[in-house]
Amino acid sequence: MSGEGGGEVRVVVYQAAYDEEQLAAVRAAYHQVSERLAGVPGMLGNELLRSPADPTRLAVLSRWASLAAFQAWEAGADHRQDTAPLRPFRDTRTGSPFAVYQVDAAY
Repeated sequence: MSGEGGGEVRVVVYQAAYDEEQLAAVRAAYHQVSERLAGVPGMLGNELLRSPADPTRLAVLSRWASLAAFQAWEAGADHRQDTAPLRPFRDTRTGSPFAVYQVDAAY
């Protein structure tokens, strides 16, 4: 499948875990947040990613139907409460705790 500018958006939130205990806590928080976000309009799903080059670096990648859907959720009252369990694990080594990308082309 190919296309340009399909409108979908990917949001990457950078996380960190420096030992096995923190990794277990990040995984638990990820599952808790994912359950809270189930059914959010426009959210297509999410994944917890871990770098094989640096296992302390993790990221949550969420997929959204559109930038408008993500922005509506982000501006909503539940945004901060829903994601609170992951907030203590934000990766402070990055310049920004998250990044938003719009799908420009896909196959």
